[in-house]
Amino acid sequence: MTTSRDRLRLVLLQIRDHRESLMQERRAFIERCLVDVDRFDFINIVEHPQLRWQDVESAHAVLIGGAGGYSVIGEHPFSPYLRDVLSRLIEEDRPLFGSCWGHQFMATSLGGEVIVDRENSEVGSFEISLTSRGADDPLFENFPSSFFVQLGHNDRVSRLPEGWVELAASEKCPNQIIRLAGKPVYGTQFHSEMNEDRLRERLQVYLQEYVPDPEEFQRLMARLRPSPQADRILDRFLTLYAERD
Repeated sequence: MTTSRDRLRLVLLQIRDHRESLMQERRAFIERCLVDVDRFDFINIVEHPQLRWQDVESAHAVLIGGAGGYSVIGEHPFSPYLRDVLSRLIEEDRPLFGSCWGHQFMATSLGGEVIVDRENSEVGSFEISLTSRGADDPLFENFPSSFFVQLGHNDRVSRLPEGWVELAASEKCPNQIIRLAGKPVYGTQFHSEMNEDRLRERLQVYLQEYVPDPEEFQRLMARLRPSPQADRILDRFLTLYAERD
């Protein structure tokens, strides 16, 4: 039995205390998922930390976004509730996708490790390459071996949980794409919801945090590149794993 795209129910879990980035993130996910806004339920767990199973139970897929000022290194009021919900989603083979912070939170919650690595931080458009496991994964069928993505991070996944596999890496950062083997559960260190234009908008919001020097900021903006292959990932994820029951 399949569920058409215009009947999907998607839940986006957000970790945002900045209104502008909250709304921009929603627009970006809507665009990359190729759905109308009414297909989404948005839950900002900063404002509603006591996430319940009932909040996601009927979703065809659950997506976890970025976090601005929140690091997965350390506990937050919403952390135990989110861990419990993630564990049940995985146990029940539900489609689950983490982008940036969501990717890192899944890794730490299930026994992996995330570290602060500012020397190898990536802000802007970078090229990643699929591993042999990534090239064989159905999500990346007919993808080139290397392609550009949109990044903004200081933390990274340094050790994968048991049962997870690395599907892609960049020159500076391993585990750019990870998957729980045999499950419809993926994470990307990069922002799968962002194209070049959306990253430009986001960098304006977090200018002081990532690139406080005005001249360096202009150089960064000039280096941004389109990411047409990465822009397809969320759409393809929904096609493969959510448009079916």
